[in-house]
Amino acid sequence: MGVVESCSGSGGPGGRRHRVVVLVRDGMLPIEVGIVHRIFGEARSAAGERLYELVTCALEPGDVRTDTDFTVHVAHGPEALETADTVVVPASGADYDVGAERCAGRLGPAMADALGRIRPGTRIASICTGAFVLAAAGLLDGRRATTHWRSVDQFRELFPAVEVDADVLYTDEGDVLTAAGVASGIDLCLHMVRCDHGAAVANDVARRTVVPPHREGGQAQYIRRPIREPQVSSTGTARAWALEHLDRPLSLRELAARESMSVRTFTRRFREEVGISPLQWLTQQRVERARQLLEETELTVDRIAAEAGFGTAASLRQHLQSALGVSPRAYRSTFRGSGNGMVA
Repeated sequence: MGVVESCSGSGGPGGRRHRVVVLVRDGMLPIEVGIVHRIFGEARSAAGERLYELVTCALEPGDVRTDTDFTVHVAHGPEALETADTVVVPASGADYDVGAERCAGRLGPAMADALGRIRPGTRIASICTGAFVLAAAGLLDGRRATTHWRSVDQFRELFPAVEVDADVLYTDEGDVLTAAGVASGIDLCLHMVRCDHGAAVANDVARRTVVPPHREGGQAQYIRRPIREPQVSSTGTARAWALEHLDRPLSLRELAARESMSVRTFTRRFREEVGISPLQWLTQQRVERARQLLEETELTVDRIAAEAGFGTAASLRQHLQSALGVSPRAYRSTFRGSGNGMVA
């Protein structure tokens, strides 16, 4: 999974609700548009107030063709982008065709004009092959990005200046974010809600939507491999056990023994199923546990380090800085405000 690099502000100018504008194109995938509206639309404050305003726009207002047997009427044109705090560009079914515009890696005049209306500093995100639009606009040059695994080779060929990560569910480069495939739009939108308003709000949205707040691993686990050894066992039992014992030292040998495997076999199977190594996964889970404790408890950094399995406050600070780019004190201050009695 992509890690948090930085967070944008959660509100709009003048204290209004954060406005998310979804830019749809001909051949839009209704599920991806629905994901954005559902996840952001379900985000509520402690008082039950909606935290986001959702607007859908197209290059021209009117009926927009979907990749199914119905059209969607979109009332707003590209002028809506001028008011956005966040812009989301979902995929189009046409992205999977070998079209001249996409293969040339260029924006059409209407799309170029639309993107030119976006204010500087606006957060912009893509879902699936919507990343081709962002890359063609030059927004991903020199940055880490992802797209659907079926389109990665073509993406790399068209946009060599982009650092493509084909394994993750999403990437976050601060003001530009990308999601891998259709359902990973859920992961990305929850991540943006979590970044804006904290884990408690994002977890509430996940519960309302009946999806996990976090998914393990990346899209590597969904790619069909030409040749693969039949899988006779799973690492799921070891992962579930590890999550219940994050506060203690956990060795590869101990985890492998939970599945009655050798360390070598367990490590290979784990990477096949989750997409990353067991040690990388453990670090991710410990960072997430530390984030939860920083947001939801008054525990000191020393205690949180112990509860999350980092052992020492220095180790926690090092891992949090590496994963999120902030210290425990700065993270807690961002998501809980100052004056919480934290001892750093």
